[in-house]
Formats: sequence, structure tokens, C-alpha cells
Amino acid sequence: MLVTQQKVLRRFWYAIMPLSQLDAGPQPFTLLGEPIVLWKGADGQPHALRDRCCHRTAKLSKGFVDDDGNIACGYHGWTYDCSGRCVKIPQNDGAAIPSRAVVPAYRCEARYGYAWVALDEPLQPIPDFPEETAGGYRRVLQFYERWQTSPLRMMENSFDNSHFSFVHKANFGLFSSPKPSKYAFRPNDWGFEAETHVPVRNPAASHRITGTTEEITERHLLNRWFMPFARRFGCVYPASGVHHIIYNCATPIDDRTIMLSQWLYRNDTEDACSTQELIDWDRPITDEDRDILEATDYDACIDVRRQQECHMESDQPGLLMRRMLLKLLETHGEREVFRIETEV
Repeated sequence: MLVTQQKVLRRFWYAIMPLSQLDAGPQPFTLLGEPIVLWKGADGQPHALRDRCCHRTAKLSKGFVDDDGNIACGYHGWTYDCSGRCVKIPQNDGAAIPSRAVVPAYRCEARYGYAWVALDEPLQPIPDFPEETAGGYRRVLQFYERWQTSPLRMMENSFDNSHFSFVHKANFGLFSSPKPSKYAFRPNDWGFEAETHVPVRNPAASHRITGTTEEITERHLLNRWFMPFARRFGCVYPASGVHHIIYNCATPIDDRTIMLSQWLYRNDTEDACSTQELIDWDRPITDEDRDILEATDYDACIDVRRQQECHMESDQPGLLMRRMLLKLLETHGEREVFRIETEV
């Protein structure tokens, strides 16, 4: 699916970048093919405009933030507030600013340590991740990196238990037990919850991650998909009671590239398992997923017939996801656009 061609996808919130990156000044990003600029205002909140000055088309991300928290173009100093309205033209000697001196603004909010942006009127609020405000959890920002794959591919992979035995056989996957555990699904209007129990290897390097020294342990997974491209990996290790809960946002840069944002919640302490240990454990797992996904077609059609014909139970999460996305497109008067059509 060519995500930049599906207009309804502009009506969702996406995690764009860690708020800490905005401390260095205006930052560029491309969301669904749209160049945007983000910065922190005087109140410390993030704002987003189109990354194009309306004067001489220079990128505003090459500019700076003034003392009032507005963004100024680095070319001639034209300055814009968070609504995109030009509030200063240094060369006009105090004359009235033309009403057409405006840059398109986008909705932008801070949540979970990230700046989130919606390009058009959102269909839904930013997803609720309850661990953020629940007592007893700490948040660890893990990875923020560009992947050469599509957001749908990344989301499907997140719910695919059958790849554990192969892609992740070097760490937790049970190569000798390739049959995936069954999911119990609880769909809702904007995604689904999927629950299962998965046996995994527990090498010495993961003992502090899992909280147990058993050679084989279990993951109780309560995963959630938030339409279109966010997910919860809700892992509890019943043997120890440790919660290892990952949130991913596969933010679409363009049709073939995503920015992966990943953060983690744990119900333990830094002394029990340090931030660096948690990053080091999840790093090779994330790299393995990235390597295999970048070896797939980014623009495959989301037609459900292939999965129906294969009768593979492991495909059920992806099948449900694809059906719901197709329904979303249909509801908003769209049909799927993919490369095969554009080449005809």
C-alpha cells in the first residue's frame, strides 16, 4: 500500500520525534511525504508547520527560535507563530504584514516523551497508553531510527508469533518448536487486542530481563494494535511477575520508509535491571526484525486473498489488520493504491 496516496491516513496522530531533540532548535521531518518542521515554543510545548517559508521558500528548519518562542526563517528572518501566521518581517519597517503571509500549521502535542503530529483533523485522539500514568512503572526511551520498510509490514510482523523461531532463534526463539501459539482476539472500532501465551528460551543474558533463571520461560502477551500504525507489546513473565511492555510507532515518512519509535515500560527498578541492560537486550531483537523487514516488498497489496488461501493460523493478526484497514479506506471513499496500479 502506498501510504502517501491514502488521504485518510493523514487523519491520525503519529509519534514524530523525542521531545529532547527539539532542545537543539527547529527540526525537520517528513510525514506521509509532507515536509514539516517542529520546534519548542516559549512554553516548552512542541509546534509544527510546513517546512517552507512563504517568502522565498527556504526551509524553516534551517532557521531559529526567537526569544518569544516563534520560529524565524534563516534566510531573511521572516518569523511565524505556532498558528503559522507571520508576526515579523524585519525588512518592512513596521508596516502591516500581508494577510497572505501564512504557513500551514499542523496539530502537535507532547505525549510519552514524544512530539506527535496529525496533518488533518484527527479521527481519533492520541492512543492511551495506561502505563504512562499507572503507578510502579518507569519509562525507557529505547530506539528512534529509520527503517526501509512500510508501516503495515512492521505492524504485521509485531503480531506474527511464527517468526520467533526463525528470525529470533539466536536469542529467545525456540527453533525446535516453530508452531505459533494461538491468539484470542478482541476487536474494537479502531484496532484490536490479542492475547496469547508463548514459551521462549531464557539464556543467561536475559535472566535479569525476565526475572527468572529458568531455561525455558513463558511470555503472557496482551498485545494491542492501534489503527493505523501503533502497537503495544504487552509482555508479562508469569514466573517472576515482571512486566516488559513495549510501544512502537511505525511513523510513515514516505511510501517505503518509516521512523521507528520504541519505548518501554517496566514495573521494576534500575537496580533490578538497568536502562542500559534493557536497551542492550532489545537491540539485537530489533535489528533482526529490521533486517528481515527490509528484505520484503514495501508496497505489497493488502488484499486478504493470499492469507485466506494459505489457511495459516499465524496470519490471523495480519488478516484482521488488513481487513480493518480496507474497511477504513472504503468508509472514507477510498480504495487501496499500490505500485502495480501506478505502473499500469
